[in-house]
Amino acid sequence: MKIERKIIRTETPEARPGFLGAGHMARQLVGADFGVSDPFIFLMDDILDKKDTGPSGGAHPHAGFETVSLLLEGEIGDEAYKMQSGDFQLMTAGSGVVHTETINRPMQLRLLQLWLNLPRKYRNALPRVQDLPLEHVPVLNNNGVQIRLYSGSLNGLTAPVQNYVPLIIADISMEAGTTALLDLPAQYNTFVYVLKGELIAGANEQLLHKEQVGWLDLFEEAGPSTLKIVAKGAARLVLYAGAPLREQIVTHGPFIADSAEAIPELYRQYREGRMPHIATVPAAQRILL
Repeated sequence: MKIERKIIRTETPEARPGFLGAGHMARQLVGADFGVSDPFIFLMDDILDKKDTGPSGGAHPHAGFETVSLLLEGEIGDEAYKMQSGDFQLMTAGSGVVHTETINRPMQLRLLQLWLNLPRKYRNALPRVQDLPLEHVPVLNNNGVQIRLYSGSLNGLTAPVQNYVPLIIADISMEAGTTALLDLPAQYNTFVYVLKGELIAGANEQLLHKEQVGWLDLFEEAGPSTLKIVAKGAARLVLYAGAPLREQIVTHGPFIADSAEAIPELYRQYREGRMPHIATVPAAQRILL
């Protein structure tokens, strides 16, 4: 028998000025308490409406985790690969990598970027990046509900992305009055983020509105579960579900480690140029799906 999941916590993150300067607003959707959000470390909803040609962003390092990027609108990327609206990228920083996100022209974009924990045994994995363009994303259309699946398996779809952490990410669009029944592992920590419209979600029929996050109840035992969502009007949401790792982490700037003692060595490696730029890693570590 499938467990019917319910919404146990709702949050309405506030948009604040972002680090890219004028025209950048950012909402922190995840990041207040890793003990509750495991394996999700941070998730930002970045909206940029840049009017000038001054450079924003630039080269910066990461290590010890994965960045998971879903571009909702616009274009962003480096000299090796540019993401377009609807594209997805999973970058395993692992042992340490540098990447560049420089924006030097007027443009509009909206990006959901997640920091995903790596299991301790893969903390220093070889850096790699997987790019999944929109045209290769598995899609299910059923009775006014469209599911685009970027990672994991959901409702008969399976994405081609390789995961160190079991992870489901789906962009779901719903016509007014339609119902989506989403099949999820009961032991996956799961939340939804509403991009458009209003939803009634979960067995407890919780109302969620635009730019609101709803967290599901979580079960220790493995098994099937279902999340029911009803769209009050035309609606769109992003679903994130991942297996908790239940491992302690230390966060400092752009790095994640198992202990505080490991952080200075990561900074040393970066300062000494011992972290490769992702655009220069061997072809086997840049995967176009």
